[in-house]
Amino acid sequence: MNMTAQKNRILLAALRNMPIILFVGLFLCFGVLAPDFFRYQSIENAVKQASYVGIVAVGMAFVLLTGGIDLSVGSNMYLSTVVAGLCIQRFALSPAAAFVICIGAGFTFAMTNAFIVTRLRVVPFIATLATLVAGRGLGRMLSQSRAISFPETITRIGSARLFDVVPYPIVLFALTLLAAWIMLHRTQWGRQIYAVGYNLESARKAGINTVRIRAIAYVVCGVFASFGGFISVAQLGNVNAGFGRGSEFDAIAAAVLGGISLFGGIGSIFPGVLLGAVMIQLVSTGLVSAKVDLYLHSMISALIIFAAVAIDSHRTILLKKMQQRHIRIE
Repeated sequence: MNMTAQKNRILLAALRNMPIILFVGLFLCFGVLAPDFFRYQSIENAVKQASYVGIVAVGMAFVLLTGGIDLSVGSNMYLSTVVAGLCIQRFALSPAAAFVICIGAGFTFAMTNAFIVTRLRVVPFIATLATLVAGRGLGRMLSQSRAISFPETITRIGSARLFDVVPYPIVLFALTLLAAWIMLHRTQWGRQIYAVGYNLESARKAGINTVRIRAIAYVVCGVFASFGGFISVAQLGNVNAGFGRGSEFDAIAAAVLGGISLFGGIGSIFPGVLLGAVMIQLVSTGLVSAKVDLYLHSMISALIIFAAVAIDSHRTILLKKMQQRHIRIE
């Protein structure tokens, strides 16, 4: 094997494993700056706090893989949990019934997005920006902008542990990752999602119902957003007017940091989105552990997200060039 081929193999392997490289780099960096960061309790807390963002990011990955985007997931989280909270207050529902209502509200919200994007053919950025504003406005109208508290039967989910070992939010995040991985890699429409994102016109010519596939992606995204909202409420104990605000950017950043391309058709749920979600929380936890000025947290996080997008853009271009030259790992 010549030297050029060897270099190409190494470069391709690095590009495909960029999320792992970024994760290890961030982990070691904060570990050096704050030795307490390496403690098991710190790592467990970071993964637990990343669970709800990770669940939302998994849903976001479906939309990004089709070449779309959903800016309304934060409002979906807020509206669906408000509906569930109000139903609990008025009808004294069980946790299971409240969960079903929360998911149902998220499904309805997602169907609205899917209809606007696929049937009315509104650009996803504009469509979901509109539902972001409308969803939060509707949630505030229903709640009168008041905080809604959830009973202990639900908040116990956020603090309890499976077999007194693993926190339930982490367990639910793991199950979400497993379900999403099966949907994307073990089903026909999962493979069609990749095809639609990689080349929409070619997918259409191949006989794929691209409208249906894109609609499914938005529905999955919305359902996972409401699920993530329910998990977050279980940890916080209440939902207020600011609940979920900015979660769309954390979800997008987690997905992109995990290797999901903003251009569609490239990326994986596991370990990609898992690492991306944990990285988002590692940055926040690491900055606190390193005693960085609180006012700098947002700026540093923004720089990391910008770097992730820049890396993703460059990585996508290089991968496509190398694939066109038929460079692959045996």
